[in-house]
Amino acid sequence: MRPSLLPYLWMLLGALAFAVMAFLTADLRDDFDWQWIAIARSGLAMVFAAILVVVGGAKFVFLRPQTLWMRSLAGSVSLVCGFYAMTHYDVSVVLTLTNMYPLWVAILSWPLLGHVPSSDTWIAAAIGVVGVTLLSASAAAGNPGAAVSHNGMTAVIAIAASLVSAFTSAIALIGLHRLKEIDSRAIVTHFSLVSLLACLAALFVFADEMPHSQMHAGPMAGLLGVGLFATAGQLFLTKAFSTGIPARVSVVGLSQVGFAMLLEMIFHGRTFAPLTLVGMALIVAPTAWVLGRGQAESTDRETGDVTI
Repeated sequence: MRPSLLPYLWMLLGALAFAVMAFLTADLRDDFDWQWIAIARSGLAMVFAAILVVVGGAKFVFLRPQTLWMRSLAGSVSLVCGFYAMTHYDVSVVLTLTNMYPLWVAILSWPLLGHVPSSDTWIAAAIGVVGVTLLSASAAAGNPGAAVSHNGMTAVIAIAASLVSAFTSAIALIGLHRLKEIDSRAIVTHFSLVSLLACLAALFVFADEMPHSQMHAGPMAGLLGVGLFATAGQLFLTKAFSTGIPARVSVVGLSQVGFAMLLEMIFHGRTFAPLTLVGMALIVAPTAWVLGRGQAESTDRETGDVTI
C-alpha cells in the first residue's frame, strides 16, 4: 500500500465502522433513550482509546492546542445532534443528510486551511451531494421497509439536527487536519471525554421518552457494539483527516451511506426504490474517483511526474 493511498483506505474503513455503529444505534432506539446510547458510544470509546494510549506509550493531551478543543467541541455537537436524529428518523435518511459534510469541508478548508479545492474535488463533492439529495428525496417519498414512524414536528427537528450535525462535523474534521503532530489515540480520547460530558448534559436537558426497562443481554451487547465500532471508526477517521487532504478524504466518507443501506438490506430485508439506487451510484462514483486520483498521485510522485 503506497503511503498516499492510506488516508483514503483509513476513511473507507472508518465509514464502514460508523455505518455499523449507526445500524446498531437504530436497532437500540426501542430499548434505550437516545441520550443513553450516545453516552455508551462516547464513554466506551473514551475507555478503549485511553487503553490504547497507555498500551502504545503515547501521551494524553488536554489543554493544548486550542485546535484540539475546536475539534472536540464541534464534534460533540455533531455527535449529540446525530444520535438524536438517528433515533427519531429513518437512519438511511439521517445518514444521507449528515453525509453532506464534504461540501462544507470543501468550502471551509479554503478560509480555515488556505487550501483551494481543486476542480475535480468540487466535481466529486457535487456529484456525491446530488446522490445524497436523491436518496433523501426517495426516502421522503416512502421507501419500502422504512422502520420509523414519526410526526411532522419530530421529522422537522430530526432533519434540522442532521443538518447541524453535518456542518459541525465539517468543522471538527478540518480541525483534525491541523493536529498532525498529536497521536490519533490521544485525540480520540480527548474528543470522547468532551462528547461524554455533552451527552451527560443532554441527559438532564432533554426529558426521558420511554420508561426504563429491565436490562437484557441483547440490548447491552448492542451498546457494547456501538462503543467498539465508534472507537474503530474514530481512530480510522482521525488518521485519515490528519494525514490526507480534507476535501478529498471527506468524499470517500460518503460511502458510509452505501454501507448502511447494504446492512439494512442484508439484516432487515429492506428494499429500495430505483431513485435510491441511482443515489447510491452517485455516491460510490466520486468515492472511486478519489481513490483513483490517490493512486495516480502516488504514481506521479514515484516517477517524478507532476499532475495539474
